[in-house]
Amino acid sequence: MKNNTAHSLPNSQNIHRYTLANGVVVLVYENFAAQSVVARGSFRAGGLYEAPEKNGLAALTAEALMRGTETRDFNQIAEALEDIGADAGFGAGNHRTSFFGKSLAEDLDTVLDVVADCIRRPIFPEHQIERLRGEWITGLQIAMQSTRYRANRAFHETLYPENHPYHYSGRGSVETIGNVTVSDISDFRRKVYGPEGMIISIAGAVKAEDALEMIRRHFNDWQNPDQPPAPALPEIPALDATRRSSVTLSGKTQSDVVLGAVGPSRFAPDYLAAMLANSILGQFGMMGRIGASVRERLGLAYYAYSQLDGGLGPTPWTVAAGVNPANLELAIERSIDELRRLGDEKVSAEDLADNQAYVVGRLPLQLESNEASPELCSVWKPMRWGWIISSSFPIRSIV
Repeated sequence: MKNNTAHSLPNSQNIHRYTLANGVVVLVYENFAAQSVVARGSFRAGGLYEAPEKNGLAALTAEALMRGTETRDFNQIAEALEDIGADAGFGAGNHRTSFFGKSLAEDLDTVLDVVADCIRRPIFPEHQIERLRGEWITGLQIAMQSTRYRANRAFHETLYPENHPYHYSGRGSVETIGNVTVSDISDFRRKVYGPEGMIISIAGAVKAEDALEMIRRHFNDWQNPDQPPAPALPEIPALDATRRSSVTLSGKTQSDVVLGAVGPSRFAPDYLAAMLANSILGQFGMMGRIGASVRERLGLAYYAYSQLDGGLGPTPWTVAAGVNPANLELAIERSIDELRRLGDEKVSAEDLADNQAYVVGRLPLQLESNEASPELCSVWKPMRWGWIISSSFPIRSIV
């Protein structure tokens, strides 16, 4: 029997692509297997656009969008979604602000109306922003007592120079969030938000032309003639020696360690090869070779794995572990041994085949749900991956 899996998954033949008059790209995948619809989207408005002294402004602005608009207050926004059992939200990273919505197919227009209202007409009521700021700062204060969070922050601050946005936390710090005013939030939204570079992906029980008409109704007339271009990332100086940074937290029974270097972006020609190497190093099975050695065989760590961020820019490629402080140095040594081994020894044919099958086989599973389909489609567009499906996924050609 012919395998039609590839043809039933999102691909260039069954994803409908449109461009609105203002440049917004719309991707729609019809899937009537369930009665729900999921919308995901993003636009250029991340940490790249904020000053270091206002670090966290992009993320705080995104979180504040649902606190009140010209047509709905905070409670009315919540009620509009809760009354139909829908969900929606916003978030921001280094490069882009993203949003999502999920509802029954019959309620998609309501969700898009709320999302568009929050993006285009927020008013940022001062009492709501102060409440949000208090919640935000409390979360940051809690995070500052986490060994895992502090290790990750120290790693980024050591790897990236102070003039690089990746040096900073997307959520800011207690000090910088305290510096952000309501006017800062309003100005950031007014100056930076716009349709250029925006992507909206829809997956679920809706016809493509119907979804397009809804999106056109809510976004087609949105304009920002002063929307800035995407800022260029500063150069990252090459490391001439190993750098090490330590943070001491009293009263902790666990140490967390992060080691690594600048990794390839998803634009890089060797990204897929690096993704496969990372699977071998610290993902496949019991967290790859790192997990097998540092955690399983030697018992040095509570967790141990590697991660390749692979974002829009040169994000890190890391190994992370949580260990008993007495085992810290040995865990670092054994992790470095595995990194050297990956570079010095040819991967066996069996390991290569197992990891190729794992990476290729994971994609169809990710694409089976309406939740995953628009997320991956909205990622592929800015990443320029094209329409990757399991039957043509080039990972099998990597050796």
